[in-house]
Amino acid sequence: MSSLSRELVFLILQFLEEEKFKEAVHKLEKESGFYFNMKFFEEKVLAGEWDEVEKKQKYLEALDRQDKAKGVEILVGDLKVFSTFNEELYKEITQLLTLTNFRDNEQLSKYGDTKTARTIMLVELKKLIEANPLFRDKLAFPTLKSSRLRTLINQSLNWQHQLCKNPRPNPDIKTLFIDHTCSPTNGPLAPAPVNLPVAAVAKPAPYTSLGAHGPFPATGAAANAGALAGWMANASAPSSVQAAVVTASSIPIPQNQVSVLKRQRTPPTASGIVDYQNPDIELMKRLRPAQSVQETSSSFQATYPASRQQGSWSLEDLPRTVAFSLHQGSTVTSMDFHPSHHTLLLVGSFNGEITLWELISQERLFSKPFKIWDLQACSLQFQDAGFKDASISVTRVAWSPDGNFVGAAFNRHLIHLYAYNGPNDLRQHLEIDAHVGVVNDLAFAHPNKQLCVVTCGDDKLIKVWDLTGQKLFNFEGHEAPVYNICPHHKENIQFIFSTSIDGKIKAWLYDNIGSRVDYEAPGRWCTTMLYSADGSRLFSCGTSKDGDSYLVEWNESEGSIKRNFLGFRKKSAGVVQFDTTQNHFLAAGDDGQIKFWDMENINFLTTTDADGGLQTLPRLRFNKEGNLLAVTTADNGFKILANTAGLRSLRAAETHSFEALRPPMEPAAIKVSGTSSTVNASPVNLKVERSSPVRPSPILNGVDPMNRSMEKPRTVDDVIDKTKPWQLAEIVDPGECRLVTLPNSTDTSSKVVRLLYTNSGVGMLALGANGIQKLWKWPRNEQNPSGKATANVVPQHWQPNSGLLMTNDVSGVNLEEAVPCIALSKNDSYVMSATGGKVSLFNMMTFKVMTTFMSPSPCFNLPSIPSPG
Repeated sequence: MSSLSRELVFLILQFLEEEKFKEAVHKLEKESGFYFNMKFFEEKVLAGEWDEVEKKQKYLEALDRQDKAKGVEILVGDLKVFSTFNEELYKEITQLLTLTNFRDNEQLSKYGDTKTARTIMLVELKKLIEANPLFRDKLAFPTLKSSRLRTLINQSLNWQHQLCKNPRPNPDIKTLFIDHTCSPTNGPLAPAPVNLPVAAVAKPAPYTSLGAHGPFPATGAAANAGALAGWMANASAPSSVQAAVVTASSIPIPQNQVSVLKRQRTPPTASGIVDYQNPDIELMKRLRPAQSVQETSSSFQATYPASRQQGSWSLEDLPRTVAFSLHQGSTVTSMDFHPSHHTLLLVGSFNGEITLWELISQERLFSKPFKIWDLQACSLQFQDAGFKDASISVTRVAWSPDGNFVGAAFNRHLIHLYAYNGPNDLRQHLEIDAHVGVVNDLAFAHPNKQLCVVTCGDDKLIKVWDLTGQKLFNFEGHEAPVYNICPHHKENIQFIFSTSIDGKIKAWLYDNIGSRVDYEAPGRWCTTMLYSADGSRLFSCGTSKDGDSYLVEWNESEGSIKRNFLGFRKKSAGVVQFDTTQNHFLAAGDDGQIKFWDMENINFLTTTDADGGLQTLPRLRFNKEGNLLAVTTADNGFKILANTAGLRSLRAAETHSFEALRPPMEPAAIKVSGTSSTVNASPVNLKVERSSPVRPSPILNGVDPMNRSMEKPRTVDDVIDKTKPWQLAEIVDPGECRLVTLPNSTDTSSKVVRLLYTNSGVGMLALGANGIQKLWKWPRNEQNPSGKATANVVPQHWQPNSGLLMTNDVSGVNLEEAVPCIALSKNDSYVMSATGGKVSLFNMMTFKVMTTFMSPSPCFNLPSIPSPG
């Protein structure tokens, strides 16, 4: 098949994938042989559909279910082929039928549960596939712009339309089966197009492009009307008004950005170029200065399918394991994680207090109860109201994008801005009497590269402030209290979405023209709008007065709902809160649970009640990495949920051997405490008070918050003097030490002389003075979802079913003078060790001695063992 035919197959595959013809996609992949879909293969393996991928594993799973009849059927029908070229292997497979548990077979002694076995099998199969030359150039899908086949068809139709004798302004495209021609005004279809030079053909008006998910509209006029009825409801502003706006604005912006949100998506009728782009590109075009269609299309790259680029997703990516609970002392009303220190959580409370929690140590870094900083500077209306501090509660807390400022909005007129300079350094920066009544929301924005604060309130206004307290913009237009604001930007265009409690959604540029959008949200009551982390997708979640909740994704180019996610209970007593994470998942608090959705599927993925105790409609917030989730509880606190990576980050304090960004210590000061009381002490008893002058400043995710200078942060390589071979690091805080006891049911009289972790981090190997090696492994369970070494879970002493021990040859060796040594292969499959005598190489799965070498010299040191192959 020619190269162009091959590329056509890929275009068809992309089209089928975009149209969700899943079976057809995989059928074409198989029949053409041009592309091996590794993601689809993984799904088949993990689902146990062995008929499609691997027959031997199907046989083992049948035996594991004690289904001997099925096992015999598979052996005779599927595995008989092995007898023709490896009779010994076929005999071994057959003998498994005689065993009550096939794990009694030495080679299968490590076979775990079905899920684990499938995962291991998948890894091995993928290695074989990637190493097989037959799959060369067939594992990667070519990079294509989205809807590439549609684009080519639209280009072809455009060319055909240019060749029409009597081109219509709004051509009626009804079929792709024959070439397009515009029929005459009176009479049948016009004759076939004449091949005239392009310059001699009058350029006709464009027709509506082939949509992303549907046929051509009946007429171009209908399409234009639909486009104008979407987000851009109002006509473009005249140029005289645009010029006036530039002078009136406190933040100068280019003229071509003033009306950018009102630009029609259909090109001018004078142009002969067809608008053949998908909705996302239309949005980019709408939110940027005018340019050619070709430029717009090329500026927005997409490939088929997106999931193949992002990697596979699973439920394990969701933070669902409860790490711990913390007591705030008052109902939590708002939460926000630091943008770069992912274990710093800012919390606002019903009693007006804001608190910063450090989640690794589970400590409050500071708490700021509400108080009015300067009553005389507040409005007379506020002063006359005589509000008491006890009646003030927090409605919103937020970090600035750079993490240098904290904003807090309150239910009485005010917002507070703090400058954040480190864990114990939060300074009052600015108090603003922002709105009459409740300040419902607060957010940071960057119009014209200037950090500003955007607020909204019960006075139906949206206001933009700079960091000196000067009001830059005052947006009027809502007819009800403004509930939520969502500042955002596309390219260099900054804008704000806002929602009010009457369900109206409006969009604003940083000018004084007024809103660019006016339409209704589902439920027509309190609605919150959020973008995905990469800013490409817009979602909203809200509840109606009747208690019906709605979570939807918006098509920005049309102002229409793209998806309506299902799964809420029928009636809610309040407003449902939600958040997004990892550009892939949505989460909402409903009915005392957290419900999760995949952004591509309207049905919810899973739920969790976080071990109970949540509010009926809990508030929730992901950190920026998406590995931690904070959710509010009914007992005036919150819980932290984590995935495997999140649990690892929370336990990072356990593994800090030195603080990377501290200045290097003097050699004389470097020491390690050798007292057993320090190593074995309980971290609870050795906790140093925060006020203690000897307490080290905490290191948050590898960065010392106290060193917030503009100079380039030093790395570990900067700290360590490379001219010295190595130095021990000082353990300053005994609280960093943890104790775990390795259970040992065999000989305990021999002391351990060498100890090392496995390279995978799931086990520990000990070499005794008597030459016997022992292995401990950490179990993978709810307390330890990663299965990695931790002091929080007791490891298990592991031996093969044969009961063998890994014992070095110590014949004729004076054990008191012996120099033991031990080394692991990189893949943890083999261990090499000696105790003064011969060097032995052991298989880590069977504990068998593979081979022995000559005795080492007295000061023998083992090199690292390369992985086999």
